[in-house]
Amino acid sequence: MVLNKARPGVDRAAPRLSGVQLKVQAARLGQAMPSLAAAYAQALARWLGDPVLRLAGRPIITECYRSPERQDELYKQGRSKPGPVVTYKRGGESKHNQLPAPALDVAFLLPDGEVSWSGLLLGKFARLMKAADARVHWGGDWPRFKDRPHFEV
Repeated sequence: MVLNKARPGVDRAAPRLSGVQLKVQAARLGQAMPSLAAAYAQALARWLGDPVLRLAGRPIITECYRSPERQDELYKQGRSKPGPVVTYKRGGESKHNQLPAPALDVAFLLPDGEVSWSGLLLGKFARLMKAADARVHWGGDWPRFKDRPHFEV
């Protein structure tokens, strides 16, 4: 059985961000509390420094600070709006609603250009985040609602 069989049309090079994407990532990281930003930067550097992890995908911050209005829109999902429930916090109740934000959400840019919220990749990144700062808590460790993209201090 071949596990790493190359698929036609899929580039196996590590994903790279454009200049604009790098600026967006820097702006999102700039919204985070300094301790969380430092843990993310250290975990990202370790991830990108590992040739196997780097080929699996590139961690990206999908959200850091979010307005109470955006939080309310997310709260409606799975309730009065279609889609799965993604939060149990209303506007003003989430750590994302503070600035600087003590929370950020992560996904992965895959080599084929798609974005993934793979639990396996997030679990690997969570180990690096927690190793970078013991104050970091991962939503994937929560006993009831597993929020795998979520990291907070």
